[in-house]
Amino acid sequence: MTKRKAAILGSSGMIGQRFAHMLHDHPYFEVVAHCASDRSRGKTLAEIWKLSDIELNPELAGQTIRGTAVEDLAREGVEVVFSGLPSGVAGDVEHGCAEEGMAVFSNASSHRTDPDTPILIPEINHQHLSSVEIQRKRRKKAGFIVTNANCSVTGLAVGLKPLIDAFGLHQFNVATYQALSGAGYPGVPSVDTLSNILPHIVNEEEKMNSEGRKILGGFEQGQFVDSPVNILASCTRVNVRDGHLEAVFANKPDMPDKESIVSVLDGFSSRPQELSLPSAPEKPVIVRPEPDRPQPLLDSLAGSPKRARGMAVTVGRIRTSADSLRFFLLVHNTIRGGAGGSVLNAELAHREGVL
Repeated sequence: MTKRKAAILGSSGMIGQRFAHMLHDHPYFEVVAHCASDRSRGKTLAEIWKLSDIELNPELAGQTIRGTAVEDLAREGVEVVFSGLPSGVAGDVEHGCAEEGMAVFSNASSHRTDPDTPILIPEINHQHLSSVEIQRKRRKKAGFIVTNANCSVTGLAVGLKPLIDAFGLHQFNVATYQALSGAGYPGVPSVDTLSNILPHIVNEEEKMNSEGRKILGGFEQGQFVDSPVNILASCTRVNVRDGHLEAVFANKPDMPDKESIVSVLDGFSSRPQELSLPSAPEKPVIVRPEPDRPQPLLDSLAGSPKRARGMAVTVGRIRTSADSLRFFLLVHNTIRGGAGGSVLNAELAHREGVL
């Protein structure tokens, strides 16, 4: 199979480095350009590598970072762009790539509210991928943009989808305990997080509801239709390196028992598993029976096969009563909730013939 030429934008950041790791020796894509700002131009990946949980592959270590020039990528025949750019600069650059005919898979929030841009989570709303055909009609060279979701929304949506479908739950409260890596590198100053919890993350609580409604909704007659789901969130930053832990609460008369909840979550599977996409976890949701799981240190990298490490969402401490459900959920914020989400989106687009 001839691999599609790909570029990574924002290669010096944490998401960009996750992209580099996940796309190395990928069966569908060949990264031909690692791009970043002028500050990192000319440096090798080895010089800027910050991921302490991953040993940098020797074949990647010597790759040189270059500037971000859309016209150069187009001239070199880049077909697929993986964007780890900060939201403040991502919008125009990603738009430029799409205008030049490239397929952009973005981790940034810049285009998530665009009326024809999907917030794609393939296990939940793979049908939303068809919206890119509307984008293509308005672009000069028929490129498009697909975004992944906010990192805290991603894990929550994966955990909620089977429960919404099986039991009609629509009202949820969630309290998040979000890792420092969610703030990028170098993230939150240590003096603010040592022996402390920060009870506010700018715009996070609003995103969880607005993005969740779009993700869990439909795409009908060329328009996104929001789900009636309502997510009331309280978001905090905690002194954890990787892994967003979320406490989820739902109420409903005649709530199903714990065994029924476990069965639905444990049996959940969708389009990525049907297609055996390379980065798709065999089980999107892993249910832990232990009373003290999930934990970020133990469960952030859940998922198999090896390429899907960190792509599964872990659920535990499931408790039910006659009218309530409570559980904890964990997602790796820079893998499943970041670069890995965009890689999976691109794999889906490739297999579905959208690229």
